[in-house]
Amino acid sequence: MEVTETSAEGLNREFSVTVPADDVESKLSARLGEIGATVTIPGFRPGKVPAALLRKRYGDAVRGEVLEQTINESWQQALTEKGLRPASEPKVEIVTFEEGADLEYKLNVELMPEIEPIDFATLELERKVVNVADEEIDQTLQRLAESRKNFEAISGKRASKEGDQVVIDFQGTVDGEEFAGGSMTDFELELGAGGFLPGFEEQITGMKADENKVVKVSMPDDHPNDQLKGKELTFDVTVKELREAAAVAVDDELAKANGMDNLDALKDAVREELGREYAQLSRAHLKRSLLDKLSDAHNFDLPEGILSGEFDAIWQQVMDAKERDALDEDDKSKSEDELKERYREIASRRVRLGLLISEVGQSNNITVTQDDINKAMQAEAARLPGHEARVFEYYQNNPEAMQELQAPIFEDKVVDFITEMASVKEVETTIEELSRDPDDNAETAEGDKKKKSGSKAKSKSKAAKRAGAKAADKK
Repeated sequence: MEVTETSAEGLNREFSVTVPADDVESKLSARLGEIGATVTIPGFRPGKVPAALLRKRYGDAVRGEVLEQTINESWQQALTEKGLRPASEPKVEIVTFEEGADLEYKLNVELMPEIEPIDFATLELERKVVNVADEEIDQTLQRLAESRKNFEAISGKRASKEGDQVVIDFQGTVDGEEFAGGSMTDFELELGAGGFLPGFEEQITGMKADENKVVKVSMPDDHPNDQLKGKELTFDVTVKELREAAAVAVDDELAKANGMDNLDALKDAVREELGREYAQLSRAHLKRSLLDKLSDAHNFDLPEGILSGEFDAIWQQVMDAKERDALDEDDKSKSEDELKERYREIASRRVRLGLLISEVGQSNNITVTQDDINKAMQAEAARLPGHEARVFEYYQNNPEAMQELQAPIFEDKVVDFITEMASVKEVETTIEELSRDPDDNAETAEGDKKKKSGSKAKSKSKAAKRAGAKAADKK
């Protein structure tokens, strides 16, 4: 085989490849021999069919098969011998393929870039640490107690207020006619909890037991029920009973109701859960900071085919969001060209980090084990109780889904490998700071565009809100 490089520009290469006619003929004869050993032709025993007859009957079909096989084998051999790694399937243009003549074709291929990782020991990172405060535990326990509150009927005729529970009968009409689901009796409604139609609770707040009132609520134009869309609903409401929340003490009884022996055990469980979730947030910050530094420290050419594929996938998501009027606020004012420029940069970052992580993982023999995959599938299955077998079957029968499961595991393993070599300094911070995204535009090699941090900065951490419930599950 003769291979001549005819063009080299960036990561793109073009070669002229010539495969001797004798090699092609040898493959053709061998394949015809395989057919002749099994084919049945009247007048001939299997394996005794003349070569000329086989060539006449099957030659054209076999030539096409041999052509495909020869091209695939020859270009792979050519690139391997030259130490080149293709980024995607090469493009082939046949120049000559005639009986008795050499096979000639042009090979166009985009190569993977040469990647030289930096010395990871030079990286300086900060691991944000939050100590779980007693106050945070107390607040979590209080929320846990409030979630178990009971409502008790009150005597007297005081007006209802936010936080009360009212027992009501109501009859709803639209355009003077009753509608399905618009009437109920003995309906329990907690005022201020937002559990009913917008504007309904506010209008009955202040009503007393045995009081009757007509309430009107306007439905939005995009309501899914065509009968109610854009209409004004009228409800005839009667308050039958008023109840107020009975306080639930934060004590051993609360702990026992949540599967713990005593209050101290419940506090320990809450502290442990908060610590675990704070550690997850801390890891997310550390990982993002590491990927930022890796992206800034490495600058190599990107295969256009991979980059275009990544950009197209992102752009489709952007267009879908635009169609749903769900674009980020800072994207809404941008022109299409500005948006394309922005998301092209994001695509470039993702591809660069993805290639770098792949290179580091391969060169250091980092792999995803079957045990890793099993744990990930079990975690996914745990999110759908009762459907575990179907989740496992889905991944086992869906290679694409399995790849999506493995990719973040591989990425995390490489991140851990690099972090171990870097210089990491622990820095104490607050949960409010830890819950805030440090960089709205930060991207991981696998991850999606990060959500804006404003709402997170204004509220307590999700970790604290979930800790009570998770502690309650530990029985």
